[in-house]
Amino acid sequence: MEELSLVQRKTIYRARRGLKEIDVYFDLYVKQYYLKASSEEQRIFEQLIEYEDPDILDWFMEVSNAPNIEIKHLIWQLKKYLHG
Repeated sequence: MEELSLVQRKTIYRARRGLKEIDVYFDLYVKQYYLKASSEEQRIFEQLIEYEDPDILDWFMEVSNAPNIEIKHLIWQLKKYLHG
């Protein structure tokens, strides 16, 4: 296994939110997909976790729109990973 970069280690750590509704998606992604993802997808995930939990939850529940199409697509992908 190759060495994790500092950014990857920080991202994995910061992905732990403590909010069950978000953690269910982030935990699965970090454990199974994040390190295999393209650098572009990793960058988008790094952007996503910079936002506050209430905003992220609203985007997952489609109460409001994600700030850009890249994050919206990643959220769709995370939901697909969990729900098939």
